[in-house]
Amino acid sequence: MESYKVMVERLNKMQSRYRELEEILMKPEVLGDSREYAKLAKEQSSLRQVVEAFEELNLLMKHIQEAEQMTKEKDPEMREMAEMELEELIPNRDALLEKLEVLLIPKDPNDDHNCILEIRGAAGGDEGNIFAGDLYRMYARYAEIMGWKVEIMEAIEAMAGGYTLISFFVKGNEAYKHLKFESGSHRVQRVPKTETQGRIHTSTATVLAMPDIEEEEIDINPADLVIETHRSSGAGGQHVNKTDSAVRITHTPTGISVNCQDGRSQHDNKATALRLIRARVFEEMQERADAEKGALRRDKIGSGDRSEKIRTYNYPQNRVTDHRIGLTLQQLDRIVEGKLNDVIDALLVEEQRQKLAGNL
Repeated sequence: MESYKVMVERLNKMQSRYRELEEILMKPEVLGDSREYAKLAKEQSSLRQVVEAFEELNLLMKHIQEAEQMTKEKDPEMREMAEMELEELIPNRDALLEKLEVLLIPKDPNDDHNCILEIRGAAGGDEGNIFAGDLYRMYARYAEIMGWKVEIMEAIEAMAGGYTLISFFVKGNEAYKHLKFESGSHRVQRVPKTETQGRIHTSTATVLAMPDIEEEEIDINPADLVIETHRSSGAGGQHVNKTDSAVRITHTPTGISVNCQDGRSQHDNKATALRLIRARVFEEMQERADAEKGALRRDKIGSGDRSEKIRTYNYPQNRVTDHRIGLTLQQLDRIVEGKLNDVIDALLVEEQRQKLAGNL
């Protein structure tokens, strides 16, 4: 455990900053600047839990000191009462110190964001696209279990079923924190419906998990965006085929392009496309920054790269294996129904373990 003295020094600085932010947030010039106010309020919110636990610790330490003084009293009843109180206070202090040690672990700054997931059918042709659809349904059901909302942003349906591409927005408390480990290549082993010989095929779909980035969190020059409108393609009724309601946005410096047509209006599609382009450009900028440093992504277990094989779903054996942490569960039937907690909780525990060890 981090030495108590060093920990208290850090906590005192955090408490001072928290109180400083309270004063800054009351200043008229900050109240009048919505972007600056949101930024500072977010910083204060990130400190609140630590500061509250520290204040609780200070109160507890005061009570312990008072009880220790009482053990020196001549009155045996007073001494006994103080010793009984210490028996209760000291375990509470130790538990609070452990809690603070965990709270002081550097957090991924994007953990409290909503999440955008992008799934693409990869190797395996039709079966890869069908599997991409299965993964989408799995995440949608997990979101429902967690009380989150799901909104499709961009979808290209495949002829045989599933999707060649589907991007969707997951809105909920710490959605990105729980879904960020899903980036990578997911492999499925099963007998396709079209297989007459009963042979097991291996197919893949790739997943990219991105934090939902607000406008003030990324600097994108509007001049770098090419915005085009066009008629929606595919199913959608007469209205979308008669109007230029679909929106395509291209970020020229990176070549990243998104196309949104599932909204009710051109305005809805433009807003969705802008949100999607922010997330993809942010992800690209992060990857480039990491490449320049010659390091893998340090906010993920594994590289977070699409090509990294992270998980296998074996239908004949009802088995799911997460290769990054060596976790195998004979619960594929439950997991594809969205009951992902056992997998995601294990990944969160491993992230915390590595951060405590200083590896992340």
